[in-house]
Amino acid sequence: MDTQEQLTSGRRDGRKKLPGWLKLLIAVVLTLGISAGGFCLLMGRSGLALVQGWLLARFAFVDTQADLGQAADQALSGLVSGLGDRWSYYLDEDSYARTRERRANRYVGVGVTVNTAEREEGLLVTAVTEGGPAQSAGVVAGDVITAVDGVSIAGDMRQEGTELVAGEAGTQVELTLLGEDGTIRTVTCTRASLSTPSASGEMLEEHVGYVRLTNFYSGAADSFRGEVDALLEQGAEGLIIDLRSNPGGYISELTAILDYLLPEGPVFRQDPRWGFQSVYESDEQCVDVPMVSLVNGDTYSAAELLAAELKEFQGSPVVGERTSGKGYSQLTFPMLNGGGLGLSTATYCTGQGNSLIGVGIVPDLELELSQSEDNQLQAAEELILEQM
Repeated sequence: MDTQEQLTSGRRDGRKKLPGWLKLLIAVVLTLGISAGGFCLLMGRSGLALVQGWLLARFAFVDTQADLGQAADQALSGLVSGLGDRWSYYLDEDSYARTRERRANRYVGVGVTVNTAEREEGLLVTAVTEGGPAQSAGVVAGDVITAVDGVSIAGDMRQEGTELVAGEAGTQVELTLLGEDGTIRTVTCTRASLSTPSASGEMLEEHVGYVRLTNFYSGAADSFRGEVDALLEQGAEGLIIDLRSNPGGYISELTAILDYLLPEGPVFRQDPRWGFQSVYESDEQCVDVPMVSLVNGDTYSAAELLAAELKEFQGSPVVGERTSGKGYSQLTFPMLNGGGLGLSTATYCTGQGNSLIGVGIVPDLELELSQSEDNQLQAAEELILEQM
């Protein structure tokens, strides 16, 4: 018995043990092999071909100074284009940065709205942002910006003039101004980050309130509510909601506006590729006055959904031109190169389940915009007066 135990013990002691570092190396290699295999399965032949193409361009292409960043931007643009979805997009680093700024409803500038076509001498200032750098420097509506930092922007230079006025926050720009009285003066403005309200409103005749909504980006719901509340306080008994050339925006801003305007019930449905359908509900509080929506062919996404929901929920007429027919929502994914990839990831429809994809909204009163007057707004006024 003792001999057997010794023999058994001797066989154990005689085995060769692998060093710890080698065991770790084997484990790492196996892990990487399994991960690489999984990555290949996930990528597929086409995905791996994209990676292969970039590696070949990086290490085999004869011109070592080639701009691979630009090549990657074009490849990503081509990838999105190949999906055949008009709503998906790719933005390079600069475009993505500008888009994020625009969607925040902020911009860097001096705080003027200009008309590039009205005056041959330069840029006609049509509005000045309250509290902005231009107002602080004494710029007023009616002034014409004739030069920027001493460079004339008259004639064909007017289009470039807006780019010369723009710049980085904190930097200064010198504007030469032609006043309405014919005097010429020079002012210096310090560029700043400024907010741009999404909504603007005014009272029309016969207690009709008019509110224009330009987008559904950050702060749009608060801006819209503020304008409508002000009109109601002034005695508005009906509302015209102008959604012409509105590109849409964020679902959160849309549903907040729908909740504010409409009584209790489902107002929006979204069906993502991954996950379950979301149904957004409005509470019982609402704006209880007749409404009419103004739309055109450039009314997209959240904007046409708002007009459709007002019509579906309470029969609000729609005036203008047939809308775009968008029914996909996008997510913009930040890319490692600084760009952004926007992909359609969900479909959406009205609270009652009606999709606008490829159909859009056919207005109750279909009317092309006249070149001489806003006949669409006039028609909307007539309709709202009939309901009041």
